[in-house]
Amino acid sequence: MAGKIWFITGASRGFGRVWTEAALQRGDKVAATARKLSSIADFKDKYGENVLTLELDVTNPEQVKKAVSQAHSHFGRLDIVLNNAGYSLVGTIEEASAEDMQALYDTNVFGPLAVIKAALPLLRAQGGGHILGTSSGLGHLAMPVIGNYCSSKWAFEALHESLSKEVSQFGIKVTILEPGAYATEFGSQDSLKFAAGLDIYDDFKQQFFGQLRGMERGNPDATPAALFKIVDAENPPLRFNLGSHNLPDVRAAYAERIATWEAWNDISVAAQGESK
Repeated sequence: MAGKIWFITGASRGFGRVWTEAALQRGDKVAATARKLSSIADFKDKYGENVLTLELDVTNPEQVKKAVSQAHSHFGRLDIVLNNAGYSLVGTIEEASAEDMQALYDTNVFGPLAVIKAALPLLRAQGGGHILGTSSGLGHLAMPVIGNYCSSKWAFEALHESLSKEVSQFGIKVTILEPGAYATEFGSQDSLKFAAGLDIYDDFKQQFFGQLRGMERGNPDATPAALFKIVDAENPPLRFNLGSHNLPDVRAAYAERIATWEAWNDISVAAQGESK
């Protein structure tokens, strides 16, 4: 069903731009946000009153509250709140500084959380809505060199899973979108930050980047149809794999974990002790 009203962060590039454009093309209305208003000005030129463009840095809580409120007032309601803004920090666990990690979590975790908190009172008052968050297939398994980014997505996943159980009573739905590797700008200099490197990891990182360059990447323009099925569904999934690669990787990761837990289960059970 068309005619929905969206609030989308990170609409200037990548999935955010693809999904904003697709929603507008199907006749929906969108409050599109980005750190630089000039990066999304073309939406206003092309779609006129169907789009509201707002400048938004998700790490600024007051600006978040203002943007969500302005979008809701402008359109009269918000059907879909899509947290899409984020970036990846490149560096081993040892290399990333506390400042690197704080900045990463400010954007990837605390920013989306601020959007959710700003939107929830409005969604409750209108009787429902759908919160979507762009996570990653790496929200279930971690890779080296981008493990700090992976950790932010694990946190992102946990927050949304808990949220889904808390807000279903208000008619609010939650879906975590988990893309695999896609040919978006996510790997560009605008979407990557690099921790200061240590020489001891140079060879390891070179091998890792070589493997990444050989990965098959999906076409982001093929994704809107799946997104629309989710937002139009009566009972959308909590988690949705976007692309064909995630499920085999996640299935293998969980099979390995379960095998390890089962192999050590006798010791685990013994550690329970006597009931008290």
